[in-house]
Order: sequence, then C-alpha cells, then structure tokens
Amino acid sequence: MFLIGGIQKTSLIDYPKKIASIVFTQGCNFRCGYCHNPELLSFDSNNVRYDIPDFLSFLKTRIGKIDGVVITGGEPTLQSDLYNSIKEIKSLGFSVKLDTNGSNPQYLEQLISENLIDYIAMDIKAPLEKYKLITNVEVDTKNIQSSITMIMNSQIDYEFRTTVLKSLLSFQDFEEIGKLVCNAERYYIQKFVCSKIYDNNLKDKNNYSNSEFKEICNILQKYVKTVQLR
Repeated sequence: MFLIGGIQKTSLIDYPKKIASIVFTQGCNFRCGYCHNPELLSFDSNNVRYDIPDFLSFLKTRIGKIDGVVITGGEPTLQSDLYNSIKEIKSLGFSVKLDTNGSNPQYLEQLISENLIDYIAMDIKAPLEKYKLITNVEVDTKNIQSSITMIMNSQIDYEFRTTVLKSLLSFQDFEEIGKLVCNAERYYIQKFVCSKIYDNNLKDKNNYSNSEFKEICNILQKYVKTVQLR
C-alpha cells in the first residue's frame, strides 16, 4: 500500500538546500486541529489520485531537474509499501526527505539503518503529556520519545518542528519541549496559518505576537543549537 493524495512538481523550500518534488501520502493517525491538509487524513480511496507506478513515471521526467523527493502526508510511515517505494525513488538517483510525526519508530529504524533516508523532519506536537490534547487521539508517547532519540543518534540530517497556536501551547510548554529535544541540531517554530484546517473552531484564535515568538525562541535556544521561526 502506498496511497498518494497529491504531488507537487517543484519546491524550493521544503527540502533544505535542494530542489525537490513532493509526494503527499493519504492517511494519518493523528487529528491535529490545525492540520492544513485535512483531505489527507482519512484512508478514503476516493481521495487517492496516483499510485506509485504513476509517481515513479513522473519522477523519471524530473531527472536532472530536481535533486530530491519529499515524502510527506498524512503520515508516510502508515504506508506498508513505503520501504519499497523509497528504494525505487533512490534507484532513480534522488535523495529522500521524510516528514513524520514520530509515531512509528520501528519503521523509522528500518529506514535509517538501511540508509534509505537522507533527511528527516519530525513534528513535535507538544510536551508528551499534552499530545492527546493536540492530536485528539490516544498516543503512545514512548514511541515519540524513541523516535526523537533515534533521529538524534542517527548520522543523517534532521530537524524538529512545532506548529504554534497560542491557545494550545504556553511558554512553559516550550520549556518542556526544549528538554525533550535537548541538544538537537535544528528546531523550527512554525506559525499557525489560518487557511483550510481540520478544526474550523481554531480559525478565530489569536496567535502570539512577534515579540512573544522571539521570547519562545529564546526559551528554546537554551536547549537546541539552532532555533528559527518560520
């Protein structure tokens, strides 16, 4: 199974220092209210637009035009054929960036150990004790912790990132997140953008001011080597 809900031919911003194509996998095990790809959350086959042979055929037309492929979602590690699909992508000469929520460390371990991923971006939703509040599902936070540790101990490039909305995360929460990813290489704070989202009740919520975001960055810089605001 490798369900594809969409493709973006070219991106200059989603894979650091590379020109990339993006594949959006269909299906996610979280239900974050601020999710800006709500059409990708379910495993509804009506939302599947491509299969992997279609995508590989498309990639062959991008050889020499792009450097890598971003696999995002949804949650890509829910795709049972992700392993084989990445091998096919890499056989075409592309590097691979994987976006993940970290809920499937066993799958991540396999991909990392076999050198199938060149860059990982993992979403840190909240301090571990607030994961259910943000994701609206039960989460085994031991898996989240395992993924963080594994990624930080790997030899590949990575980043952690958090989408921020004032009503969901406090300054103290960022102290706890900082401790969670202490000594990480890179951490990005992503401002909540009010567009199409899973929970429309969040559309009217105020976010932090620019000065407050700077204060959040200062908190995190005590724990992480590089902190940036997106």
